[in-house]
Amino acid sequence: MHVDIVPVGDVPAAVKREASSGLRSVYECDVTVHEEQPIPDGAYDSNRNQYRAEEFIELASRIGSGGKNIALTAKDLFYRRRNYVFGLAYLDGNGSVVSTYRLQTTTDGGLATNSGREVFADRVRKEVIHEIGHTLGLEHCDNKRCVMNFSPTVREVDVKEQFLCGSCSRLIH
Repeated sequence: MHVDIVPVGDVPAAVKREASSGLRSVYECDVTVHEEQPIPDGAYDSNRNQYRAEEFIELASRIGSGGKNIALTAKDLFYRRRNYVFGLAYLDGNGSVVSTYRLQTTTDGGLATNSGREVFADRVRKEVIHEIGHTLGLEHCDNKRCVMNFSPTVREVDVKEQFLCGSCSRLIH
């Protein structure tokens, strides 16, 4: 399997590294990190002061090499009626997106302390692994420790581990 990471907007090198290493460790896949892309035209919703997640998925799908792809952005995303999303993927599709906007530990992005950086890095890895899991056909898992568990808050992201549980792992292997 091959995964294309498509940074959209200003994405720090550390975020790209964490996303790439997380994907390699769980899926044992090849990863290509592309050049940063501009925010897609029409993605911004001025009424919400947020960006449409699906626009980022479509951009990553155009840039990617035809395998699995994931857009990474620091912009605040929403999808339909949800207030926000950490990420979004089309089940059994190729495209996905993860936003670091709400994964940050502090207003400076959690980068002020080593522990803040590590918590932020863990969250990035978990969400990228989670969204690519959806593109592989995995649905949300009831196991609270599984990376595929639905986690609408950062506290729930922090509870889960960076790996697939045995059941989810068997479904993709």
